[in-house]
Amino acid sequence: MLRQGSSDDIEDVSLFDADDEVSRRSKKSKIRHPVASFFHLFFRVSAIVVYLLCELLTSSFIACMVTIILLLSCDFWAVKNVTGRLMVGLRWWNQVDDDGRSHWKFESRKVSAQGHKTSSESESRIFWLGLITCPIIWVIFAFSALFSFKVKWLAVVMMGVVLQGANLYGYIRCKVGSRKNLTSMATSYLGKQFLRQTMAKEDQTAS
Repeated sequence: MLRQGSSDDIEDVSLFDADDEVSRRSKKSKIRHPVASFFHLFFRVSAIVVYLLCELLTSSFIACMVTIILLLSCDFWAVKNVTGRLMVGLRWWNQVDDDGRSHWKFESRKVSAQGHKTSSESESRIFWLGLITCPIIWVIFAFSALFSFKVKWLAVVMMGVVLQGANLYGYIRCKVGSRKNLTSMATSYLGKQFLRQTMAKEDQTAS
């Protein structure tokens, strides 16, 4: 038997609010495109692994160079045309008009009508982590090859810096906006850092 309370004690409560909140959190943390997430990291990590282990696996420089360049090319195409659009809703490309002028296009996916992001937070972390970390590693390889006088490897390493750096720059432009916005953000960040250092020095002098 269910007890009936007075009308003053009865309150209408939505039974689906908690379920909606849980479903939103699960959608944010869920990887919606596992294949795209896998190949976003597979080609670029494989190129780095082959570069580090190629001298142990084979003595042929040509075979190593061709393998690394193929992996870097596949990574450039996959990240530029597939993973960026699926994982974070960003894309960039070059368009030539009728006059033969080249125009660079940078686009970002609009937020849904409900105000929710269409991309997953987990996919976004994977995307930006791989996009930023790997070019830094190739820059380290470039300095290492330069200072160790490995001239034959320098061209391969520079290929990695250029291809992965191009994707990094393109997606930063998509995320931030125009070049003026990118410059203003960098200027604002440097200004804040300078202000913090100045205030810290004043506090030390006052103490």
